Amino acid sequence: MTDDEIDRIARAFCARTLPKAEWTHAAHFATALWLILTRADILVERDMPAMIRSYNEAVGGVNSDTAGYHETITQASLHMTRRVLAGVPDGIMPCAALMLLLASPLGDKDWPYAYWTRERLMSKDARRAWVAPVLQDLPA
Repeated sequence: MTDDEIDRIARAFCARTLPKAEWTHAAHFATALWLILTRADILVERDMPAMIRSYNEAVGGVNSDTAGYHETITQASLHMTRRVLAGVPDGIMPCAALMLLLASPLGDKDWPYAYWTRERLMSKDARRAWVAPVLQDLPA
């Protein structure tokens, strides 16, 4: 994914015009990286939950106990994104940061199952609010 593609995806997500089919695992991380690297006015841990909920509704989705926004996965993904960014040089381009992130275990959409059981992560409690990992702690 190029910097221009990341920019397009992230801006379309923010405008709630990104086609639902383009809201992929990589697009989630690309958007998070773009927001962290280019939008100092947005605190992703605070603002992204409402942004995702709004986006989901704009593309015809729902935010329920079984679908749509997931607080634990979002906050864990943002934590891990910041962890990856902490290990790269200042001024890194979004596409280079995304390549590093996707080459890590985070590139596998099932990465959270190293930290949570499927049952716990897919619970309505974990969807609604932060639920701490049960298998091992997230890296600091």
